[in-house]
Amino acid sequence: MVKKMGLNWRQWSLHKHNHLLVKVAVSLLLMGLAFRLLFVHSTVPEAPFVEKPVIASPPVILNPPVSEEVQVTRDPIPAKVVAEKCDLFTGDWIPNPSGPVYNNESCQLIESHQNCMKNGRPDSAYLYWRWSPRDCQLPQFDAYRFLDLMRNKVWALIGDSITRNHIQSLLCILSKVEQPDHVYHDEGYKNRRWVFPSYNFSISVFWSPYLVQAAIFEDMNGVSTSEVQLHLDQLDKKWVDQFQNLNYVIISTGKWFLKDTIYYENNTVVGCHSCSNQNITKLGFDYAYRKTLSFIFNFIIASKHKGMIFFRTATPDHFEGGEWNTGGVCPKKAPVKEGELEFKNLQSILRNIELEEFAQAEKKAQENGVNLKLLDLAKISLTRPDGHPGPYRFFHPLADGQSAASVQNDCLHWCLPGPIDSWNDVIMEMMVNS
Repeated sequence: MVKKMGLNWRQWSLHKHNHLLVKVAVSLLLMGLAFRLLFVHSTVPEAPFVEKPVIASPPVILNPPVSEEVQVTRDPIPAKVVAEKCDLFTGDWIPNPSGPVYNNESCQLIESHQNCMKNGRPDSAYLYWRWSPRDCQLPQFDAYRFLDLMRNKVWALIGDSITRNHIQSLLCILSKVEQPDHVYHDEGYKNRRWVFPSYNFSISVFWSPYLVQAAIFEDMNGVSTSEVQLHLDQLDKKWVDQFQNLNYVIISTGKWFLKDTIYYENNTVVGCHSCSNQNITKLGFDYAYRKTLSFIFNFIIASKHKGMIFFRTATPDHFEGGEWNTGGVCPKKAPVKEGELEFKNLQSILRNIELEEFAQAEKKAQENGVNLKLLDLAKISLTRPDGHPGPYRFFHPLADGQSAASVQNDCLHWCLPGPIDSWNDVIMEMMVNS
């Protein structure tokens, strides 16, 4: 009897012990769960964790994708250093599948001689390239940003018909944002001014092919009836009188100095280039070009001008088989690689004088606090023999079966739209980085 009771007691004791262990285990489990919930609530107070798919919230991207319009440079050098080292004028023309931002229908500011599309140019591949420097990335021109930066500013482009060609390109791009008001023109429409009213931004073109005072005797087709009378020591007052009112200036000259010219200093004949009068000293165009550039740069240096002044190098022509009046043509349909074309002899002389005179002027300008910059678009333009109107300076010139060589070609100016539009990319980059 005692043995049986002892056995029952031990069984009951064991059962009670096991039951107690279960209770302890459950208690510990509940305490752990409570502690876990308390810890989670204290570290993430915004909301309890719920396991469900997130649809509305986008995933976090640590490295956001780069816009297609601005490519990432592979050079790890900081942006500021890259900008200082970058040569914007050494590079290549790369494919641009998106093409121009305007055409002859969207822009009404294109003059007929540069309106290649309207005049029937049959090929269009020349429209799908853009300039790309080798040392850095060059963003395409941002018309919205440009106009925003130019609020209450005044621009002027000063030079010859290439300058007029250029301002049409710039206006066509800007007109995609706002149509400018044409507020002034002279009798021959060579000097003009436009205003973008929403931005109070004014931009003018001054026709001053020599930048100094000149009496020119030629018709609209460039045929001269007498030698140009050029005053090497008198600046052209059309632009000089407005100079201090301008925030940004682009000046250029070049080709006109190759014309038959008589030179004056102190209102006295001192020489000529290719003149018929045998009693006048033959000085050559290089003498006059160097003298003129030196005079202009000295004026700019002494002006204490507080804006930004660009000196644009003279751009080359691409006549083949003759000149503009001797059957020259420009038949190429695509850009060429660097080294395939060289500057012609006369162009090289002009260019060397430009670079030499600018190098001397730049240092003096810096010392005087004048912001003078070289806009060397000649290098960019040399490799685009395909961008000129050629025979399509006229409306459908080959409609009657004529050959291109039988029609006067324009291998100096640029189709609009065309390669000249990339000039604005470079100018904006220089302007923004300065």
